[in-house]
Amino acid sequence: MQRFQEYLTEGKNTHLEHLEDEIINNGSIGARNSIGFLKSVKKMLQGGSGGSNVSVKWDGAPAIFCGINPENGKFFVGTKSIFNATPKINYTNSDISRNHGGALADKLKVALKYFPSLGIKGVLQGDLLFTSGDKKMAKVGGQPSIIFTPNTITYAVPVVKTGLFGSSMYTNIKNAKIGIIFHTSYSGKTMKRLSASFGASVSSLRKNKNVFFDDASYKQVEDPGFSSDEEASFDNVIKMAEGSAYKAGAFIDKLKKDKGPLSLGVQLKTFFNTYIRQGQKIENTRALANNFEVYFRDRLKKEINSKKTAATKQKYEEILEVGMKILRPNRDGLYFAVATYITMQTAKSLLLNKLNKIQSIGSFLRTKNGYKVTNPEGYVAIKKSGAVKLVDRLEFSRANFTMAKDWVKG
Repeated sequence: MQRFQEYLTEGKNTHLEHLEDEIINNGSIGARNSIGFLKSVKKMLQGGSGGSNVSVKWDGAPAIFCGINPENGKFFVGTKSIFNATPKINYTNSDISRNHGGALADKLKVALKYFPSLGIKGVLQGDLLFTSGDKKMAKVGGQPSIIFTPNTITYAVPVVKTGLFGSSMYTNIKNAKIGIIFHTSYSGKTMKRLSASFGASVSSLRKNKNVFFDDASYKQVEDPGFSSDEEASFDNVIKMAEGSAYKAGAFIDKLKKDKGPLSLGVQLKTFFNTYIRQGQKIENTRALANNFEVYFRDRLKKEINSKKTAATKQKYEEILEVGMKILRPNRDGLYFAVATYITMQTAKSLLLNKLNKIQSIGSFLRTKNGYKVTNPEGYVAIKKSGAVKLVDRLEFSRANFTMAKDWVKG
């Protein structure tokens, strides 16, 4: 099997898009790529060659960068601000105090203390799971467990007793001062020219009882493949997606060309997100297509009415007219675009049901009535052509939208 690094290299680890959003972002090419991802993840689950590599999206925070600065050979830690025009690269606690504040600075100092012992070569990016103060004991699912909540999801590891020479994930996490999942590696001769590769191998890192670490690769320890009936059902959904994507092709290619925060494509993504925030399933193609036209018109009219000068009003009236010139003659195209979006979500859900069978650490959402079992945040499917997110948006994204974040930028 190829290493993750061989699948995709980018200038920086940029924002990943949801698989179904690619039909809006990249038109008919995006639709073909998304369908290709769906097929290749199925192939991976079936154990066939040529399938996607899949990594698990851990819901850690903040994102931490660490390793050796290729320009001076010094070990550093930092956040995405290492890529600022004026980089914030931390070699000492004094650097951290100067560049950052609050809980973020405290966590970076713990990382700086313990990560050099891992023997990192190059630069790695990971999602922080915990430092010592984040861990606590609680009864989850009736079992005494050690828990930590780095972001939206609470992770729980049941207490496990081990023998004299035994070990367990619980023991490792209990003893660790810091925990992280590495998911991206970087290489290059200067910090500005670092090149990112999705996936990070941790096999060469030195173990240290003070650091719990792992990579994000999907570890298929059992066979979650499809039965013949499940495979036939999945293949039928893919055929439906291919058919509707073909009929939507001309329209979604126009969406791709229409740019700007109030453009038709951006507003279509925002429209779908309003349903997710409200916990509503995205279904009923005809109603959604009709509702979007009303949504887009109302959104632009609200913007127009908020402007005070005639010149500014005219600017947004022109944006509205450009969008309506695409919508009016392409109502069938919009219908099939929505149908493609829904059908891709259906196919994605079938894959997620299989991928979610394997969890090394229990994941939960905090509610007023205790902890509710949830699936992992999602997965990243990786091929040579790119990478996309596979996330149950109705469950996780809605929780992510509505939950307050404790982390500041930088």
